[in-house]
Amino acid sequence: MVDLFLEAHAVAPEEIVLDFDATDDPIHGAQEGRFFHGYYGGYCYLPLYVFCGKHLLASKLRRSNIDGAAGAVEEAARIVARIRGRWPDVPIVLRADSGFAREALMVWCEENRVDYLFGLAQNVRLVKQIATELGEAAAESKATGVPARRFKDFRWTTRDSWSRRRRVVAKAEHTQGEANPRFVVTSLSQQRADARALYEDLYCARGEMENRIKECQLDLFADRTSTATMRANQLRLWFASMAYVLLEALRRLALKATKLANATGGSIRLKLLKIGALVRISVRRVKIAMASGHPCQRDWALAYAALGAGR
Repeated sequence: MVDLFLEAHAVAPEEIVLDFDATDDPIHGAQEGRFFHGYYGGYCYLPLYVFCGKHLLASKLRRSNIDGAAGAVEEAARIVARIRGRWPDVPIVLRADSGFAREALMVWCEENRVDYLFGLAQNVRLVKQIATELGEAAAESKATGVPARRFKDFRWTTRDSWSRRRRVVAKAEHTQGEANPRFVVTSLSQQRADARALYEDLYCARGEMENRIKECQLDLFADRTSTATMRANQLRLWFASMAYVLLEALRRLALKATKLANATGGSIRLKLLKIGALVRISVRRVKIAMASGHPCQRDWALAYAALGAGR
């Protein structure tokens, strides 16, 4: 899937942001690798996804009795090596939630010219660092009646799990009558992005990846992992992943001039693929007759022409 991503770009992007995330894949039988996950409250697998924008680069099925970041270093090394083989000097940023703010992954990034931007789970020491900003936000919110936020940029380290001090950006927010502090840790410099831009513009953009995962899970049936073995279920996950890759290529190459350019896989399947038609096959040609009243016939024709099938 990385090769397909590289082929989709004729020139190197200015910057590549790789989004890592884990999600729950509920299981309801006695499948191999069945474990109860306390956070999700059920028996599930814990697949690892890697996206670059809308491009799916990796989908790895995992047991759920592991850390959410398990295997992330190996996947990052594999994907970055393939990208660097094509574009040796392109800047690369790894972005993920607090489940990936692990020493091993951050050290790997620091040793391999890869930047990172990870969520950071709050604790008493971190909240104490922004006590003043939280107080200011609370006072403003109380005076105006609307949420208020402040940002703080500082160097910080854990008591024993980190090997060095790192840049941490805090969002000190007061909303709905209570404090809502959030933190991220990054190797990106202040020249690359100040505290507000780093959090609001760069980190929060990772939420789009969650939509892509939902599309894989719900629209393309990546959660149909009901066979007995992990090996077979990984194959099913790859089938669903390839279906996503094909649909994303269809959006990018054939649907960009249509109203389905940003449609989900479910909408594309319903409006473009899963439609009634009369197919006549002769010696010389194949004729497809569609209903003249079909609401997406123009989009279908544009996609057909864009893919070169009409030539």
